Amino acid sequence: MLAALTMTSLPLVSHVSPDSIIAWRADGAVTRRQFLAEVNQLVARFPAGGHLLNMCGDRYRFSVGLAAAIVAGKVSLLPSTHTPEVVRQIKVFAPDVFCLTDNDRCTVDLPQLHYPVMETGLPDALAIPQIDSRQRVAVVFTSGSTGTPQPHPKTWGALCGSVLAEALRLGLPRNTPCTLIGTVPPQHMYGFESTVLMAWLSGSALSHAQPFYPADICQALAAVPAPRVLVSSPVHLRTLLDAGLALPEITLVVCATAPLSAQLAQDIEARCNAPLLEIYGSTETGQIATRRSTQTAAWQLFPGVKLIVEGDAVRACGAHIETLSAMSDLIEPIDEAHFLLHGRIADLVNIAGKRHSLASLNHLLSSIPGVLDGAFYMPDETSHDHVTRLAACVVAPGMDAPHLLAALREHIDPVFLPRPLLFVEALPRNITGKLPRAALQTLIQTRSARKSA
Repeated sequence: MLAALTMTSLPLVSHVSPDSIIAWRADGAVTRRQFLAEVNQLVARFPAGGHLLNMCGDRYRFSVGLAAAIVAGKVSLLPSTHTPEVVRQIKVFAPDVFCLTDNDRCTVDLPQLHYPVMETGLPDALAIPQIDSRQRVAVVFTSGSTGTPQPHPKTWGALCGSVLAEALRLGLPRNTPCTLIGTVPPQHMYGFESTVLMAWLSGSALSHAQPFYPADICQALAAVPAPRVLVSSPVHLRTLLDAGLALPEITLVVCATAPLSAQLAQDIEARCNAPLLEIYGSTETGQIATRRSTQTAAWQLFPGVKLIVEGDAVRACGAHIETLSAMSDLIEPIDEAHFLLHGRIADLVNIAGKRHSLASLNHLLSSIPGVLDGAFYMPDETSHDHVTRLAACVVAPGMDAPHLLAALREHIDPVFLPRPLLFVEALPRNITGKLPRAALQTLIQTRSARKSA
């Protein structure tokens, strides 16, 4: 399938029967014929702008909007958040941008196109659009060290190569279609590739739902037929485990956004009665590796992807990766096809000459019995004359600081013990389960100010 990248054009959706199912909505199944008809209807309603901010909360409507933009030659912009400041910066990047929304109360400061009510009549036949493999179809943004969104353009050929490689690794051939249920939003790179594009290109179907809470996940699973693939994140899966609800049959669990511990992976497989595969990648590279976390700590690269070691830095290239990309993680290559992951470079902290990874500290904190969630925070250094101390927020009902600190002392050097250690009801994680540093900083500053008042 990766050889398809050398072709000048690639189909928008896989060549299967026009009456095969590509999605499940609240009102039932959607065939490829119906999907393509709705794509054409939306194309006809698009304004002249060349850039689209697709804010549809319904995954199916997002997919129709994305496909219509590709067919119309427009570029979908996918920032990590939709805050007013990010929207202002997006307008600077693309002054002709307009917003597609299915929310009647959308207040984003852009020209808006509300997702229309589609006509129900279907043509007898619709040709599958052929897309130039070099066409830029999306720009995905990272936050950037200065807070200004950093653009990473994606061509249709590169995205197809990434997703088709994932489909092979996950074992999703076209002759055994699955239904993909995603707890991560389609605007996020992981959800974008592994729920929307995966449905188009592998012959599978997507669920329109975007469940967050355990009961909603169970309901979304039960609403679609087996075989089911749950595409999720560590925070969603941990919450699902803790809820203890009865789960419909699941064929496969896919996880990304942060590495799982071996214990959590084992618990997920046992609870879901299904294998779990983790995906590793970045906004810059797309997905590049997977692992069966209950069987190995090593990640296996996709065919054709290579890692180049340059001192302490590691760069990725090959296959669908269009430009040599520096990885932001501490990577230890094992051989040409496998590597170990030791946390993010930015996570390394140095206190009194001793080094540790914030990811490792967070893992130790969350592994303590009674701790539901927790995160360390390294403040910005304010003085060279004093040692900067770590802080931490923890969700641990019924525990107190002395017992928690005693448990941490069993595993870490005293210089890494958090001061302050703040007990909170919940951490300010975003919809993908990630914990933005700025949000954690605000929480710690607010709680610390309250304690000192």
